[in-house]
Amino acid sequence: MSRIPFDPDAIRALAALLAETGLTEIELAERDSRIRVVRAAPGVGAAPPPAPPGGAGVSAVPPTAAAQAAEDAQHPGAVTSPMVGVVYLAPEPGAPVFVTLGQAVAAGQTLLLIEAMKTFNQIRAPKAGTVTRILISNGAPVEYGEALMILE
Repeated sequence: MSRIPFDPDAIRALAALLAETGLTEIELAERDSRIRVVRAAPGVGAAPPPAPPGGAGVSAVPPTAAAQAAEDAQHPGAVTSPMVGVVYLAPEPGAPVFVTLGQAVAAGQTLLLIEAMKTFNQIRAPKAGTVTRILISNGAPVEYGEALMILE
């Protein structure tokens, strides 16, 4: 298998897209070639905060954002992202949002859109329930498996 040289400008463009959207990984495949660009998430590898002076007392530390996100994704009523993309809570700018906090939804009802590769994908309720938490904001980038909403 011969190696095809990649265009450095294409790699720079993908890296810029990562920075612009806040994503940590992007992959582009075309015919027999594939480019994958990955960057560390902000705060990854950061040193833990220093211990408080004066002893080995145990203090209550709130869960980190990553721990909370993992917990949300495991919630039985979590609606998780099936793809990497950008979330839109309304069908178009200025239009009312698809769902609001406390709203009852039917199975199959559109909850939000995720734009991926210039395609808007409807994310539907997997079951009937009430929207008890909305975990993302309009225009925010999301990763695969990230919890978007909680239905109970």
